[in-house]
Amino acid sequence: GDGLYYIFEDVLKSLAPDVIVTQSLCSVCSVDLKLVEKVVQDMQQHSSSAANGAAAAAAVQAAPRIISLNPFTLEEVLQDALVVGETLGLQSQAAAAVAALRARVDAAVSFVARQPPLAAPVVAFLEWFEPLFPGGHWTPQLIHMAGGQHPLNPPRDGKGAAPSMAVWNDDLVALDPDWIIICPCGLDMAETIKELPPVIASGWWPQLKAVQEGRVAIVDGNQMFNRPGPRLVDCLEFLVGLLHQQHDMIPVDFPWRFYKHGELAAAEERWLQEHPGWKTRVQEGPPKAAVAAANGCCVTGSCGAAAAPAGEVQQ
Repeated sequence: GDGLYYIFEDVLKSLAPDVIVTQSLCSVCSVDLKLVEKVVQDMQQHSSSAANGAAAAAAVQAAPRIISLNPFTLEEVLQDALVVGETLGLQSQAAAAVAALRARVDAAVSFVARQPPLAAPVVAFLEWFEPLFPGGHWTPQLIHMAGGQHPLNPPRDGKGAAPSMAVWNDDLVALDPDWIIICPCGLDMAETIKELPPVIASGWWPQLKAVQEGRVAIVDGNQMFNRPGPRLVDCLEFLVGLLHQQHDMIPVDFPWRFYKHGELAAAEERWLQEHPGWKTRVQEGPPKAAVAAANGCCVTGSCGAAAAPAGEVQQ
C-alpha cells in the first residue's frame, strides 16, 4: 500500500540541496530512506529529460548526497553528529558540539556514581498503548546510565536494547515497576493526555505501585526520547534528576510533568460509559505475527499501532 508520508518534490528541487539527512530506523515514524532515494532519482530523471544540446551539463542538477542515520545507542547518536558535520564541512563545529554533549553525559554519569547506591529502581518506559510498547534502542541504555532498570526490554551488554516490542498488559502488572514514564512516540503533552483514558480506565492500572505512590511521569514524546538527536542528553539528565529526586538536574525547559492518579476522573468516566465492561475485559493481545513485525521495526510505539491486528485489541 501507500506509505504514510510523501515529499513535495517541487519544493525539494527548488531548494537544490547539496545534502539530505534522513533515517532508516522506521518507515512509520518518519520519511524513510527508500522514499528519499526514489524522490532524488525522479528529480534527476526529470532534470535530465529537460536538458538538451550543449546546455545539458549545466541543466542537469547534481544529485544531493543522502546521509541515512540508524543509531542504536547514545554513542552512535553522537557519532552521527560528527558524520553530519564532516559531510557539511563543519568538522570543527561538530567536534565542539559533540565534546560539549559528552561532557554533560560524563557529568550525569559521575553524579550517579557519587550517589548512595539505589535499589536500581525498575522503570517501565511506555511508548505506545494498545498494545503496550516499552522503549527500545537507546532508551533502556539511558535508564541504566541513570541508575535504573528496564526489564521489559533491557539494554544489551550495557548498550542499546532491542527494538521496541509489544508486551501483554499482564507483563506490566507482574513487573509492578517503581516508575512509569509515559512518552508516546510522536505525541505532545496535550495529545498524550487525550489518549490516556483507555489506559487509566483499565482494571489493572490502579493496581500498579507507581500509580498508587505517585511515580508516573508524562513526557512530550514528540520532542524527547523518540528522536535520536542531541536532546537525548537532556533525556539522560531528566532521568537522573527524576530517579534520584534531584529535580534541579532536569533541564528547565524539559517538557514533562507528573501524572496524579484521579486527575482525569471525568474523562475516565466518560470512557467507561462509552465502553461498558472495559475494566473487566481480558486482553486478547497482539498475535505473534504482529509482535514479530513490530520487533523488526524501530523504537517507536506507532510502529506497534500499525502492526496491531485489524480486530480490537482488548485491555
